[in-house]
Amino acid sequence: MTSETIRDAGKDHLLTPANSAFIIIDYQPVQVNSIASMDRQLLINNIVGTSKAAMAYGLPIVHSTVNVNTGLNKPPIPQLRKALDGVPTYDRTTINSWEDVEFRAAVEATGRKKLIMTALWTEACLTFPALDALKEGYEVYVVADAVGGTSVAAHEAALRRIEQAGGKMISVVQLFCELQRDWARKETVPAFMDLFIQTGGTAGIQFSYDKG
Repeated sequence: MTSETIRDAGKDHLLTPANSAFIIIDYQPVQVNSIASMDRQLLINNIVGTSKAAMAYGLPIVHSTVNVNTGLNKPPIPQLRKALDGVPTYDRTTINSWEDVEFRAAVEATGRKKLIMTALWTEACLTFPALDALKEGYEVYVVADAVGGTSVAAHEAALRRIEQAGGKMISVVQLFCELQRDWARKETVPAFMDLFIQTGGTAGIQFSYDKG
């Protein structure tokens, strides 16, 4: 079997390392500890895996925190700081990160129109910048199993609102597969496999790779 000629990665309608940027907002202790829409350890595993994928595939990353400089909040959780080692953070006071000048400038500086967005909480710090980005002509892809809200209802209502405005819902595993796309891209296969091992989704993929 022969793969088709690799598409123009910059113009592909699917997510590629060349056409997308990763946005991560407010994975700080207070926010993580207030999540009630999913298991918190699973949330941590998923956002760490998503962040490692962004690093492994060389995506531009915009990482924002809230109220660290004011002393009202703490830095991101240590698992995330380790995964995003070397990536700067943009601290702000606004609930809506899109209303922060430095954050928005950082997003614009990526030059990418496809934004893979993650944030806590879904109902506020994800929804507001997602809606603003959509209004500005960006494509927004929410990693639905790496974000969380203060209740199941709040989380699901927020995802619906983003989707109704034109946002697209994806999953952690879908993101991994969409960025990798072809086993023939051997330079990223080791990282791809490690991501599945770390997030607990290895069985079928390992079999496929061993047979491939």
